[in-house]
Amino acid sequence: MWPLAVHAQGQTLPSIGFLGLVSPVEYAQLETAFRQGLNETGYVDGQNVAIEFRWAEGKYDRLPGLAAELAGRRVHHRMRRTA
Repeated sequence: MWPLAVHAQGQTLPSIGFLGLVSPVEYAQLETAFRQGLNETGYVDGQNVAIEFRWAEGKYDRLPGLAAELAGRRVHHRMRRTA
């Protein structure tokens, strides 16, 4: 999975795009930990940050389209690959 830290131009909330290879069900614990980590640093989804999830459902060929969808939202992004 590849979390993308993104900040949208002209929006009041910074956005984080989260691109995952599998389904959200398979990464429910990771998503919970991700949100908890954000909360611990003062970021709460819907309050001072917006989080957008995209899931490839195990299909590598979907990743470029999903990444393009997030990038097409006119955001600046930094990509950091995590294990």
